Amino acid sequence: MSATTIIDTAPLGALIRYTDGSPKPPARFTKKLAAWERSNGVGRLVKKEPPRPYPTWTAPDSFTLHEGNFSSEGVILVTIMRSHSVDSQLNFEVVEEPKAGQVRVLLDFGGSTELLHLASSVAAAELWIAKEGYRNARFEIVGAEDDDGAGEEGIAA
Repeated sequence: MSATTIIDTAPLGALIRYTDGSPKPPARFTKKLAAWERSNGVGRLVKKEPPRPYPTWTAPDSFTLHEGNFSSEGVILVTIMRSHSVDSQLNFEVVEEPKAGQVRVLLDFGGSTELLHLASSVAAAELWIAKEGYRNARFEIVGAEDDDGAGEEGIAA
């Protein structure tokens, strides 16, 4: 599917696979493999952004995937995020959607919403918010969106 379809239909928290369709090179070709990995991977959908107008041009719709963290002794040192615009030539596929009952920890800023964490339960989400110290974070129970917001709650740490 196209990047536009991901923006229109994929929920925050979904695992998205992207590919350029080329075969994976053998591990001995380290430079070719590194180039291939930049166009082929999997990430969790954490943000969707509308077009952003600038004085000389307009940035197209885009979405951001969280691909992973590098950590040492429990401390995250580097977070890998990759953004794709609607004009991307890559092919995208929803590998997994969040399960009903999981909890999205969300932060609203700059006119968009970003997924900070996908927790297994409300208690786990509350614990994560308390541990990480996000004061303006809120959570949303997956599957409760269809209940007119009855399952959506806000939490301030």
